[in-house]
Amino acid sequence: MGPSERAAWLRLLLTPGVGRVSARQLLASFGSAEAIWRASRSAWADCVGPAKAAALNEPPPDWDKELSRLEAWLAAATDRHMVALGDQRYPSLLLETPDPPLVLFVQGRAESLSRTPALAVVGSRNPTPQGAEHARRFSRALAEAGLTVISGLALGVDAEAHAGALDAGGITLACVGTGLDRVYPARHRDLAHRMAADGAIVSEYPLGTPPLAAHFPQRNRIIAGLSQGTLVVEAALQSGSLITARLAADMGREVFAIPGSIHSPQSRGCHALIRQGAKLVESVDDILEELQWSPNPSAAAVTTGMAATPTGTPDPLLTAMGHEPIGLEALQDRTGLPTAQLMARLLELELTGQVGRLPGGRVQRRALA
Repeated sequence: MGPSERAAWLRLLLTPGVGRVSARQLLASFGSAEAIWRASRSAWADCVGPAKAAALNEPPPDWDKELSRLEAWLAAATDRHMVALGDQRYPSLLLETPDPPLVLFVQGRAESLSRTPALAVVGSRNPTPQGAEHARRFSRALAEAGLTVISGLALGVDAEAHAGALDAGGITLACVGTGLDRVYPARHRDLAHRMAADGAIVSEYPLGTPPLAAHFPQRNRIIAGLSQGTLVVEAALQSGSLITARLAADMGREVFAIPGSIHSPQSRGCHALIRQGAKLVESVDDILEELQWSPNPSAAAVTTGMAATPTGTPDPLLTAMGHEPIGLEALQDRTGLPTAQLMARLLELELTGQVGRLPGGRVQRRALA
């Protein structure tokens, strides 16, 4: 894509009041982004109405500055790309969706956008220790099996999913709700740089776009659209990850959900999805089977099961805890241990990664690889 074509796409993207639907009408009528700008105002009005034609007739705010910023960003590194509708690098899975982005800004390997099979792994920004562990372990196993792991670079499950795929030396993509000249949240800057080495960070938003709340439900359609299926690890009933799952289902893609404790608010979204027809997942093999993808043996072996101790010997305290979050008072009632001894044992189990602490003084067993 040359400079004049990039300018045509960027102006179309930035023109106020001309959204994706109107832009696609213009493209269908005139054939290309550059041809749109060669047309007359009256031709625009015939296509999208006089109000939008008036908007098209004026350069977007700070137009010269925005175009210069894009060209400087692209020139600064060879792994920066602008991929528009009609570009051979535009992912075919995304083209099959009802509302494909006009443009994808990409940092990383543009070809990774079309790497299949790909699975979205999404969930709570505040997962339980169990949920965080599931996200990381499942994503690691999926990457080991050869799948691309796609998520949104958010706190919680998203970050664990990306990290799990990287742990396996796999490919992971992040679809974000900001311009690519910023990383949100900022604490994930290093994670984003690691991902871009073999995968990519993707956005439909131009440079300089801040992390506005309305952008994140929009980016969820890209997460779902780039994937053959979506795995929801943990989600409350109002979680944005349920939007991703619904969009995936509407696109005819697979939806998977990991069940959790009936007492945990973070599991209710997954349980709702399962009631609505999502496939209940207990192991990575459940996903690979549905996608008809042959895994290697180590990938298929990852499950939601809990190891009692690193040596496999049942630990009485872990057995008493069960698999659901539990308060310290209830745990003491079950075990009969003195407070000091109970706290010391919990600390030992926490240091070995077998127990995680939750808000409100509760604890929960964690999965072990």
